[in-house]
Amino acid sequence: MNEEIRDLEPHELWKNFADLNEVPRASKKEEQVIEFIKNFGNNLNLETLVDDTGNVVIRKPATAGLEDRKTVVLQSHLDMVHQKNSDTKFDFDTQGIDMYVDGDWVRAKGTTLGADNGLGVATIMSILESKEIEHPALEALFTVDEETGMTGAKGLDQNLLKGEILLNLDTEEDDEIGIGCAGGIDISAVREYELEHTPENSVGYLISVKGLKGGHSGMDIDKGLGNANKLITRVLYDSFRDYGLRLSTLKGGGLRNAIPREAEAVVVVDKSDIETFLNENLMLIDDIKAEYKSLEPNLEISISEADVPEQVMKVEDQQDLLKAVSTAHNGVYRMSPEIEGLVEASNNIARISVEEGRIEVNCLTRSSVESSRNDLSNGVEAAFELAKFKVKLSGEYPGWAPNRESEILKVVDKTYEKLNGEKAKVEACHAGLECGIIGNQYPQMDMVSFGPTIRGAHSPDERASISSAKKYYKLVLEVLKNIPKK
Repeated sequence: MNEEIRDLEPHELWKNFADLNEVPRASKKEEQVIEFIKNFGNNLNLETLVDDTGNVVIRKPATAGLEDRKTVVLQSHLDMVHQKNSDTKFDFDTQGIDMYVDGDWVRAKGTTLGADNGLGVATIMSILESKEIEHPALEALFTVDEETGMTGAKGLDQNLLKGEILLNLDTEEDDEIGIGCAGGIDISAVREYELEHTPENSVGYLISVKGLKGGHSGMDIDKGLGNANKLITRVLYDSFRDYGLRLSTLKGGGLRNAIPREAEAVVVVDKSDIETFLNENLMLIDDIKAEYKSLEPNLEISISEADVPEQVMKVEDQQDLLKAVSTAHNGVYRMSPEIEGLVEASNNIARISVEEGRIEVNCLTRSSVESSRNDLSNGVEAAFELAKFKVKLSGEYPGWAPNRESEILKVVDKTYEKLNGEKAKVEACHAGLECGIIGNQYPQMDMVSFGPTIRGAHSPDERASISSAKKYYKLVLEVLKNIPKK
């Protein structure tokens, strides 16, 4: 499996990535990959330990001539986002990722690829097993559960690491050096609703939204991509207001850090309103597709006949739900006035579930500024509380404040320019990186983040550039040769 990938250059990087991708590694289900990495370190006869949270640390002494350099922590996360297309048959709990080469890109067949952050993990593995790569003393830190709460980084013992410099290998543009990131907080809105018998003379329909690109709810939030939950709510709201549509079930999206690509609802409409309902919605669908034609060329919104459900949501409860989701902010909330092009605050309405008398809506609010994050989360919270939801805020994690005077930043910046003949972009990003959490626990640690070019992370369109991986890997190895002295 994936032999084509193992033949890519640099061979050691892609070999280790292919090996890693044979191991199921969903967030909060990392038992197999923890064992895989632990065995990897033990088989190299390197000091290897697993902490109480599940993070794995492997230590490797400096190579000859670099013993006087500062100890470096090489850090990546083991878990990956598990997303697949609705027509893809795949079991993430038992199957390895099926990859293929598409020009300069490595892709997966109908699922996420796991390059986020698997290429970082594979890089560290390659360095640990090499007998030729020059490097100072290393601490390889493989964290768990980055994608759904960063609980690995949060559970990191403050006395575990000895390194003075941290290289986080979890950035997705190969010409960028990351020096800051957004913090975030999870918002969960839950309430019960009353069911009643479906009115007589009703006709059942399935409304479906699919074909959206999806993507990373931090890195891609400024692209204006379609959110399946917002789009299907738009159709439902208009039909409820104008034709008395009644909702039976609604399911959309999945993980908080992925922009939802698909949603579907089972509804009923009175027989007397069918013709108008269909004609008006066809026009609305055409309008929506026209709005998104350049951003979402594969967007499909369909209305097809379905079995009439036995029960539907009570009118007042349905009204509360649709108004709350319509009101709650989704997308970019504020751009940074300090850093051009940087999203400061955003919200992703990631998942909606309506069935069997219970509604649950999950959001992820991000911001690099705590006050604007609080302002936005207050607004989202208020929208749902006004609709009688119980709202819970959890999973808070801090941002990472930029330090343009960082010593390791200067090393990476200079090395990049030497290798590529041009300056790298020194950026803060709107994604959540573990650097903010680790920096809180190790405030004296100097850190930067960089990585290969990855597109479509957190979606089945995820792909990693082969040429970029080669460029990035060369940068990592050259930086390790130039770590400052103690």
